[in-house]
Amino acid sequence: MAHEEDPLEHERASWQPSSGLAVAVTDPVENPGLPPHRERMTDKDPAAMKRAVRTVYTLFYLSVAASIWAVAAYMLFPIESQSMVDIRHNNLFIGLGIALALLAIGIGAIHWSKAIMSDKEFVEPRHATRGRDTTREAAVQAFADANEESGFGRRTMIRNSLFAALVASILPGVTLFRGLAPQDQDPVHLLSHTMWEQGTRLVHDPTGTPIRAADLTLGSAVHVIPEGLKELGHEGGYLEEKAKAIVLLMRLLPEQLVETDERKDWSYDGIVAYSKVCTHVGCPVALYEQQTHHLLCPCHQSQFDVTHGARVIFGPAARPLPQLPITVDDEGYLVAQSDFTEPVGPSFWERH
Repeated sequence: MAHEEDPLEHERASWQPSSGLAVAVTDPVENPGLPPHRERMTDKDPAAMKRAVRTVYTLFYLSVAASIWAVAAYMLFPIESQSMVDIRHNNLFIGLGIALALLAIGIGAIHWSKAIMSDKEFVEPRHATRGRDTTREAAVQAFADANEESGFGRRTMIRNSLFAALVASILPGVTLFRGLAPQDQDPVHLLSHTMWEQGTRLVHDPTGTPIRAADLTLGSAVHVIPEGLKELGHEGGYLEEKAKAIVLLMRLLPEQLVETDERKDWSYDGIVAYSKVCTHVGCPVALYEQQTHHLLCPCHQSQFDVTHGARVIFGPAARPLPQLPITVDDEGYLVAQSDFTEPVGPSFWERH
């Protein structure tokens, strides 16, 4: 790149070597220069250049087709049936479409740079971060030269096909957002109600063994699901119900619990139960620290204080973990007094 002025002139004028650091040598290393330039086949053969151009925009249009296929697969293989076969087909064909769309863009861009763009070696000297106006003008000229050498502004078929491929590659992701909302159902209502109801026993996850209050030791933390969940099976919505109803059960000294008046009877002899679903983005809050009585979400490090109603003491979670009111039945087994009194999961859902 040629410049009207030396871009390093003002640096050289202010720079002075430190005494004792400058070393004069009799046989300094010579600059070997650049190796001889080797022309590519596309530089020597116009027909090869045309083939390379066709290959690039064909790849970009292949990416467009793959993106359209991914959108079509979302509709052709619905998952509303909740069948594992349908879910597997949906994931497979959408994934193949998105993978092919992105792969075609990548291969096309690499082939464009290697076979079509200008292939010249040059040395660009370093210069001050804030150059002179002439240097800044030269930078603008460099962009113009890059545009000319790459053919971005001249090769309209490649440019337009690239734009089409990039725009189309976004469509499958946008389409998939539709699947995040339940079909014809209110998500707030769905997450406001779980399998817990009055008299439902708390059982171990995943064995389904009922939990007797007398068997819980001080400082213990137990993963709990509602009785009857195992009988649902995967076709009956086992995973969906478990994701909402999963609970973590802990036993503390009764005097360690700081409870509000309305929640005085929600615990039993120091035993408390809280939703295991983090109120940030729904990760499982499964780490319990016995000494501090803190629950930790491993995803984004939200921490909840069990002694004070599982309130948030650190991290991005916006509200405490929902508490499950519990008591014991006539046989001494822990049972729920009711369902959760607020929606479980991320804080977005409780906003009506």
